Amino acid sequence: MTPIGNDVETFWRNLVAGESGIERVRQFDPSGLLVEIAGEVKDFQPKMYMDIKASRRMSRSSQLSIAASRQAIEDARLEINDSNRDNIAVVMNTGGAGLCETYFETLVIERKGPERVSPFYIPMMAPNMASCQVSMTFGITGPALTAVAACASGVTAFLDAVRLLRAGEAEVAITGGTESSLNPLSLASLANMQALSRRNHEPKKASRPFDRDRDGFVFAEGAGAMVLETLEHAQARQARIIAEVLGGAQTSDAFHITAPAPQGMGAAKALQKAMLATGITPAEVDYLCAHGTGTALNDAAETSAIKTAFGEQAYRIPISSPKSMVGHLLGAAGVISALAAVLAIRDSIVPPTINLDNPAPECDLDYVPNQARPTPVQTALINGFGFGGQNAVAVFRAFKA
Repeated sequence: MTPIGNDVETFWRNLVAGESGIERVRQFDPSGLLVEIAGEVKDFQPKMYMDIKASRRMSRSSQLSIAASRQAIEDARLEINDSNRDNIAVVMNTGGAGLCETYFETLVIERKGPERVSPFYIPMMAPNMASCQVSMTFGITGPALTAVAACASGVTAFLDAVRLLRAGEAEVAITGGTESSLNPLSLASLANMQALSRRNHEPKKASRPFDRDRDGFVFAEGAGAMVLETLEHAQARQARIIAEVLGGAQTSDAFHITAPAPQGMGAAKALQKAMLATGITPAEVDYLCAHGTGTALNDAAETSAIKTAFGEQAYRIPISSPKSMVGHLLGAAGVISALAAVLAIRDSIVPPTINLDNPAPECDLDYVPNQARPTPVQTALINGFGFGGQNAVAVFRAFKA
């Protein structure tokens, strides 16, 4: 569920084609704000994916997570019944959780009084509710986990799911991230932080990772989910295996609430530890899906981190940022990267970084500018770096029996 498509194949077709989903905000009138653009999920109808009465008692973020999870479960042909529901987990991470609900219910109490506040406000805004709502919708009674790791949350979900499966606590994990935090307060705060692009007059060119003229990221919403399972479970049910998750690594900068560590040292350590943990070498990496937000500090730090982790091999790895087309989905950004990585493995094509018209001098790696690149991809890495200095890297590989 993304700004460029509400199903996997539409998303992938538009990503490869370099189509931007950034537009003027539709969910509310952004007039008067410094930033009036965002990446929104279009034409979303909750009733297509869930009971309409239940949908009114949950946040849009939870609704999107259910829609993505339903598509993943159906695509994987995973049957959930009394014989296996205890052995299925849900790991649905988020970053902002109930920011919208908090904002809009605050308006209610101020304008209409406390008796008009929704009795469902607390369970709507709680970060764990996306995982819980997915578990309730599909009758999944195994672990339901949520980790809030800012913009690294979506990558962390895959690492947490792998740990669950390897520990034997589940055989299957519905894994991903969700975010829907678009509201005037969030846009105003991030704009005042000077984190957002102010290119309101040309929204489709606003997200410009690694470009000389980048001026911030574009706030976005969406969700994604994948079915992860142990090899034994997948083979026993004759599942169509698209790729393998090898694992990854996490680190902390311990440096600043918003800025990355100098030269991206925390990110570099996460990349190095991820390769060490999964047993791959720099020469084996065929694609790196970058965090690539389009902010001055992040793009420069990530470039430095990749050089530190990969040495001279850094210049030979195709790197791209889906955020150039979908914007920054915060807690769901990592699952967008995971989709890009897995589909690059499946179809042997690396999606581009659009709007990369004038590469920044400090960003001098191969960022696959503006045009997708057909190339075999066996091993792909995804980066996720969050406010507070949380770094996560996950490794995907083509499956070989």
